[in-house]
Amino acid sequence: MKVAFQGELGAYSEEAIIQHFGEKAQPVPRPYLKDVFDTVENGEADLGLVPAENSLEGSIVRTFDLLLERGLKIQGETVLRVIHCLIANKGATLGDVKRVYSHPQALGQCRAYLDGHGLEAVSWYDTAGSVKMIRDEGLRDAAAIASARAAEVYDMVVFARELETDNENYTRFFVIGDGVTDLTGNDKSTVAYSVHHRPGTLLESLRTFASRSLNLTKIESRPIPGRPWEYTFFIDIEAHRDEPLMREALEELRESTNFIKILGSYPRIQ
Repeated sequence: MKVAFQGELGAYSEEAIIQHFGEKAQPVPRPYLKDVFDTVENGEADLGLVPAENSLEGSIVRTFDLLLERGLKIQGETVLRVIHCLIANKGATLGDVKRVYSHPQALGQCRAYLDGHGLEAVSWYDTAGSVKMIRDEGLRDAAAIASARAAEVYDMVVFARELETDNENYTRFFVIGDGVTDLTGNDKSTVAYSVHHRPGTLLESLRTFASRSLNLTKIESRPIPGRPWEYTFFIDIEAHRDEPLMREALEELRESTNFIKILGSYPRIQ
């Protein structure tokens, strides 16, 4: 099974693929999130795995924008505990390191460690990509923040582990594909919709679920391009789209909204 992801080999997304699918999956690296969607739509991969939100940084808005724009559906989810490591070339010492490269989010999550050791933070496009760059350039005065797996992939040395200021650091990923998932009895749905721009419409839409005791676990808004101060709402509901109460709720929601799209119903893990 080929599973596309954004980043280089050794990225946290690749680690999440291995955690979720095991050895039966062949990770397919792609440079951008858009490329992951393209790869699945073109049939070059069976599925994709994309980050949805981080417990410290919040939602990955580009993922939700692409789910809204494209035809692929969420088919599953997985959560990865993110453990940041300080990685350098073999032969370098911690005293040699002056600069640390990584994705801006990873650098922000390790700010206390970097400041405490007087290290300069340098933004890079990808965590594993920063490890690869340091290896390819043969840098001895620089290190990278990435996963322990990235150190293994690129044959590098781990100087320190668990650099993150808050160790309750988790990333939720979506499995995306062009199929649909059946009821399991422990499901979740992600729905996007917009309401008419008048008082009370958002409350009416949420009451649709509350009146049926359907639990919402998340609600978030994104601006609608070309329509200032109007928003698309993204919600997670603990129910499958094919459950009777959920079908009723969605039918009623269609009457009070001017746009609705079910981004996927899938087995939930929490």
